[in-house]
Amino acid sequence: MAHELRISGSDGLVKIRNPWAVALLPFITFGIYHLVWWYRINRELRAFGYANDVDLGTSPALSTLALFPGALIIVPALVTYWRGTRRAQEAARVGGTEPINGWIALLLFIIIPPALWAYVQVSLNAVWSSNAVT
Repeated sequence: MAHELRISGSDGLVKIRNPWAVALLPFITFGIYHLVWWYRINRELRAFGYANDVDLGTSPALSTLALFPGALIIVPALVTYWRGTRRAQEAARVGGTEPINGWIALLLFIIIPPALWAYVQVSLNAVWSSNAVT
């Protein structure tokens, strides 16, 4: 199901991903897919933000480093999830789609983190579908 789209008014590419893959592949790949996914969505958000003159993050690498090795001291991972979710909410607002509910995101993060990852990806898929060109 994954296919790339070009952001309107930009050379940046975004990818429509299967939310089930986003939630389950990290278990098969011992977390490596999650790190790659986190880097890529932050890179896509940055490109979407540049195309729309909105600050949606500047350094996908730092966001990824906050997950690993930053998760070893816990706080950086919490901060990057919080900021990443806020970026996805802002992208949805800019893109004219329904943003992620912050309370649902918090509940999913506490109870079932892979469900949060899928929830974020579903929101991004909607943004990319409505604002990108093939």
